[in-house]
Amino acid sequence: MKHNAPGPLALLPWAAAWFCMSAASASAQSQTEATKPARPAELAPVLITGNPLAGQLSQGASVLTGDRLTLRLAPTLGETLDGLPGVASTWFGPNSNRPTIRGLDGDRVRLLDNAGASVDASNLSFDHAVALDPLVVERIEVLRGPASLLYGGNATGGVVNVLDNRIPVTPVDRLSGRTEVRAGGAASERSASALLEGGAGGLSWHVDGFRRETDDLRTPRFTPLEDGAAMDATDRVRNSAASTRGAAVGASWADADGHVGASVDTYRNRYGVTVEPDVIIRMARERFTLAGTRAVSGTWLQGVNARYGHTRYRHEEVEGTGEVGTTFRSTGDDLRIEARHRGTLGEQGVLGWQAEALDFSALGAEAFVPDTRSRQAAVFALEEFKTADLRWTVGLRAEQARVESAGDAPDATEPRFGLASSRRFAPLSASVGGTLPLSSAWSATAALGRTQRAPAYYELFANGLHLATAAFERGDATLGVERSTHLDLGLNWQTRAAGFKAQAYVMQFSHFISLEASGADVSVDDEDGGSSLVPEYVFRGVRARLAGLELDGHARLLEGPWQLDLSGGLDVIRATNRDSGQPLPRIAPLRISLGLDAVHGAMQAGVQVRHTTAQNRVPTGDTSTPAATIVSASVAYSQRWSAADALWFLKADNIGNELAYSATAVRTVRELAPLPGRSISAGLRLRF
Repeated sequence: MKHNAPGPLALLPWAAAWFCMSAASASAQSQTEATKPARPAELAPVLITGNPLAGQLSQGASVLTGDRLTLRLAPTLGETLDGLPGVASTWFGPNSNRPTIRGLDGDRVRLLDNAGASVDASNLSFDHAVALDPLVVERIEVLRGPASLLYGGNATGGVVNVLDNRIPVTPVDRLSGRTEVRAGGAASERSASALLEGGAGGLSWHVDGFRRETDDLRTPRFTPLEDGAAMDATDRVRNSAASTRGAAVGASWADADGHVGASVDTYRNRYGVTVEPDVIIRMARERFTLAGTRAVSGTWLQGVNARYGHTRYRHEEVEGTGEVGTTFRSTGDDLRIEARHRGTLGEQGVLGWQAEALDFSALGAEAFVPDTRSRQAAVFALEEFKTADLRWTVGLRAEQARVESAGDAPDATEPRFGLASSRRFAPLSASVGGTLPLSSAWSATAALGRTQRAPAYYELFANGLHLATAAFERGDATLGVERSTHLDLGLNWQTRAAGFKAQAYVMQFSHFISLEASGADVSVDDEDGGSSLVPEYVFRGVRARLAGLELDGHARLLEGPWQLDLSGGLDVIRATNRDSGQPLPRIAPLRISLGLDAVHGAMQAGVQVRHTTAQNRVPTGDTSTPAATIVSASVAYSQRWSAADALWFLKADNIGNELAYSATAVRTVRELAPLPGRSISAGLRLRF
């Protein structure tokens, strides 16, 4: 992959990383054991996402932080989370991986950045990467199941919230930070990240930077298929190298009752598109965030949280000739205000208001949607009650949404999108959930809700060839809101040395917006001046049902000088289009995992086995994926360096070099990009 000479902005991540590392080294030399420095602000252990009342949630959730996040970290958000209960990834090669939750993806899984909207184009197409990098995050929270009450219909499947400390939430009065380097893996990753925090007198600041370089992904030897034709056998995924970098600065004023602050960050990603061997995507995103919290005592009002974000996103699809084929741009604004209160209807509650605006444009030969404007405003309320031992919540959310299409440009040579048009929607969502302690160790949870989602702009107005799916996609401007009813039941057991969680759920859609084959073919122009036929797919409303089970547990087998822990998990989902009787596409099969972790003093080691069964339940036009068993291992060693804590780690992935494919990937890329092959990677994390 060729790169142009870096401009001044491209050097910002390296400059930030160098500055942080230099400051870390200087601090480590100047500090002594008698004067221990503050660590980077630790985020609260209580689940933050979807939990404004800080209680036990009535639906499934997972949290990654600390050493667990460090050892699990992958180049993309989807790959980092893949394998958590109910979570998979879209796996459009190693660069474009959006999380899927309980069989739902795209605009049904909400991606958040510190509880604010993450604006990019990853929901539009599988080959568009998520504009977030896990390298500098402190914590990732995953909420499985509908979270529409707090975050809108885009959270029908769940929420992924990436948390950092770019706006310090507590006062920082000493210099602290973290640096990390990584090398190896199936894509020959070379990465470095660093962050630095400091402050005095309640005024705190934060700076971070990162860079990651990868080569074409190595896999077990396989025979790629393109348009049904076999290609030469290879052990590389073509055109899958990437170069990613980013940086941020932030500051806040904080005291015991809250904080107010702002941050700016930049993100750049240049990566190959596997389905197009000579196409590279150049992505850029800038964001400004303003956030604050304030606790109030002695009144009905307990506290207020507010967050505003402004994002500018752009990516260019560059042909092998160097010409820009298509340019996508998005400008997004989101504002969210929450007020916590007590003693009105229940024991406590939260009232909120949220507004979002998104302007999208696509210019070029591969633009299959018109320029659009989306506006949304919502009010919501969540109230908590307690009856004897039962703690339960009731919530309601009302939205107003408007989606506008600019139609064809006046000078369009090939009109496709018609006249300008607009649609309005009024989604309404409600839920009730409860938690009941059964004993000191056992508890049961339940949640019942009704969710509505306004159609996305591409579901309404798409009309063109979508290369990522190799299909001609047509939207339907007459679509109504997507409607679903969901039931979630949970059973939890927790002791000091062991724990077990079981979650069963069913989601019934009376109107599921699905991309369905129409049975027709459409003639499209080829680059060589000819034409070819591609299948036509149409967005339409169908009835659908998704039901599944998630099991997750751990147990301490040995305690003493040696500590030995066993962990395991299982998840399975069955998803059906009830109108056609066909399975829904891109559904993960039954997955089983088993892990064994040992700790002795400063040393820790672990091995994990993940088995994925064959996925033979696929819709017409798709292909089955075979079963696979992947074995991975890791070892880490902690030590004290002067005033800093060091963690050395070594990972071996896919030790058996098993050839495996992702059932949740679209067929166009699945047959070109298996999962990574055998690899070894190493890294060092330094905290001070």
